[in-house]
Amino acid sequence: MQTFISVETVRFHLEDKNKLIVQYVYRGDEPEANKLRIFLDDNELTYEVQEYSGIDVSQRYARYAIGISKEYYALVTLPKNYTDYKKFTLKIDNSTSMIKIGELKISDIIKKQDSVDYCIDNIAINDKNEIDIRGWYISKMPADIQICDENGNKIDVGIKYSYRNDVTQAYKETSLEGKYGFEIKTVPFIGKTLMIMIQCGDDCTKKNFTIKEIKNFSNSGKINIRHNASKAYRYMKHHGMKRTLKKVYAKVFKVNLNDYTKFVKKHQPSQAEIDRQRQTKFEYEPVFSIIIPLYKTNKKFLAELLESLISQTYGRFEICLSDGSGDKTILKDILEQYKQKDSRIKYIQLDKTAQISENTNNALRLATGDYIVLCDHDDLVPEYALYECAKAINENRNIDILYSDEDKIDMEGKKYFEPHFKPDFNIDLLRSVNYICHLFVAKKTIVDKIGGFRSEFDGAQDYDFIFRCSEQAECIYHIPKVLYHWRAHIDSTAENPESKLYAFDAGRRAIAAHLERRGIKGHVTDGAFYGIYRTHYDIIGEPKISIVIPNKDHIEDLYKCMNSIITKSSYKNYEFVIVENNSTEKETFEFYEKIQKEYDNVKVLYWKDEFNYSAINNFGVKEADGEYILLLNNDTEIINDDCLSDMLSICQREEVGIVGARLYYPDDTIQHAGVVIGFGGIAGHTFIGQPRFEPGYFARAMCTQDYSAVTAACMMTKKSVFEEVGGLTEEFKVAFNDIDYCMKVRKLGKLVVYDAFAELYHYESKSRGLEDTPEKVARFNSEIERFRDRWEDILEKGDPYYNPNLTLDKSDFSLREY
Repeated sequence: MQTFISVETVRFHLEDKNKLIVQYVYRGDEPEANKLRIFLDDNELTYEVQEYSGIDVSQRYARYAIGISKEYYALVTLPKNYTDYKKFTLKIDNSTSMIKIGELKISDIIKKQDSVDYCIDNIAINDKNEIDIRGWYISKMPADIQICDENGNKIDVGIKYSYRNDVTQAYKETSLEGKYGFEIKTVPFIGKTLMIMIQCGDDCTKKNFTIKEIKNFSNSGKINIRHNASKAYRYMKHHGMKRTLKKVYAKVFKVNLNDYTKFVKKHQPSQAEIDRQRQTKFEYEPVFSIIIPLYKTNKKFLAELLESLISQTYGRFEICLSDGSGDKTILKDILEQYKQKDSRIKYIQLDKTAQISENTNNALRLATGDYIVLCDHDDLVPEYALYECAKAINENRNIDILYSDEDKIDMEGKKYFEPHFKPDFNIDLLRSVNYICHLFVAKKTIVDKIGGFRSEFDGAQDYDFIFRCSEQAECIYHIPKVLYHWRAHIDSTAENPESKLYAFDAGRRAIAAHLERRGIKGHVTDGAFYGIYRTHYDIIGEPKISIVIPNKDHIEDLYKCMNSIITKSSYKNYEFVIVENNSTEKETFEFYEKIQKEYDNVKVLYWKDEFNYSAINNFGVKEADGEYILLLNNDTEIINDDCLSDMLSICQREEVGIVGARLYYPDDTIQHAGVVIGFGGIAGHTFIGQPRFEPGYFARAMCTQDYSAVTAACMMTKKSVFEEVGGLTEEFKVAFNDIDYCMKVRKLGKLVVYDAFAELYHYESKSRGLEDTPEKVARFNSEIERFRDRWEDILEKGDPYYNPNLTLDKSDFSLREY
């Protein structure tokens, strides 16, 4: 088993300021095999270890996507004279060597001893120079939070406190249950700085903000300012000491362990494999027509491209070139030279300058092969590309379209970078961005049927072409290998998007034209970045949405959840179905009576049995009147007014069975942006902990797209589909019921769509409490095994909406280590 160790924080015990807590997680062999050792200078300290496990631990560390289910507290009692020392050092002893993984100055520890643990989750400024602040603190003593101007004068503000279950769960040495979250709105910013002061008894922490820091905070989405806790020291050791040393080296010298250059070398076929490919005879040997439009092409780049093509290990192809430069003398010599060198090369030189679509269509007219391959005039194709295409076609003769992964190559043709490892065909992602690009291969019969390229989409003519080909295809196959190298230079949209703004407008129009051909009513707008789009679907009629919310006490959270919909949602035809389960507080039942009297679209159902998330939701759906069901956690809060309407517009599509949302932690980092089967050994959320406004791997966090699953913390589905698959599987009482439901719906042939524009805060399972008893941990483990048994096939083959070249150990789509 791979070994993973991460020291999350070093902080003082909340109830005993003579003790430091080293809070860390571990996954691997027995912890004694990689023992944590703690030193004051050269003097080793003893410590007591406390172990914690359960669902809350698994959820908190889901960002690592490796199935962490335990966390450890090393409780270190500091000697009275600890201030006489200089360094507090953490090391790992794996019996063969000892490696330092973290170090704090004693002077820094002294400063932290009398300060308050706190975090500013978000701070934003509006055009009136008013500040909104949201964060948390933790202390046994109540907090006096003050905002002061640069002269230390107190500013009168209103402070709203709230429960932060995520915070109290992270401080297990105490049983605090107070309201530790705070929100301060419309603070006037006067002068050059603003000070936040948090006083808890004798402990006090102060933090000054400049206007620049606040604006940077707003633009980036997150600056995590956390006091009385050291920086998180990360230590990873994979497959023994060799990788441990590599990781330490990487941390010190800022080296990327997942260096793509090394990846390329490791995955290139050996010379023996290249020779074997050249000797291979397939049962079916299709002819590939490689289409290349030329326009005043750099002769060096063109020669390199042609050399990469004529050296292909699969030899049944033709190269069809059209020169639309307008001046035949520019490329005549090199074209004739290569035509004489290889008889598979054909070319035509046009009498006048031709735009890209006209030029490409002229090259198409030269094609006589079985499949059309698109290629730009200055890129490179690895010598095994056509072999891989022929191999795939022989394995499945029904393939109409092929596409592959790709990367970029520098101007010298030496350095490969920015690999794009793509999912299998993903129509919703394609309606968000042209993720297919290269290498693209289509049956010539399809290309003939659609009529080639259209000049009105010049700049995104390939995007339009891909849409029209895909509309005619029954089988679209993705080869998860890099079979195309896209040369990046200053005039290419690969590197400088502002150089071709017209191309992005053409892309938007290409999507709109695709929708029109498919008879889909809607429109397309630009996304957050160039080349990223948002497809809006028209809502048909005004169907009712039944919002099913299980609830146990925590009426403040339930009210916040419901009120956000009541006050913000632009879509109004909905009902709330509150499924009460095992509440104990009198105020809860009084609240139920009040909201049913106040709103005629609220019904409260009473679940009498033990907690079973699946059964509770099934019970609620059975009593729901809506045509569409929104399963919603009571600890969520919608952000945008079109949240429900956007989810509904997607869910109404015939081919869609489920729609999920984009969820954030209270600190504006991502909690959910889709689910990948295989993360952490079972399934996990993508992009966990990534700042809200970061696009993610090839902007996938910001693109609506198809996934294998989404979380039921906010999940819309057709009631008819829910009933057809038998609802949530009740054997999954707590965990994986939503993933299992998605898998059942996908088995019907329906899509599961992640809606990147339905945004909510998710405050994490407050009603249910901790999964920290032996019985609950055993149940959790049994549900893991049940999921493995039910969905063994996809766990073995891999998630089609992910890519086998990407890691399952983290949620950020980084390269897989082999």
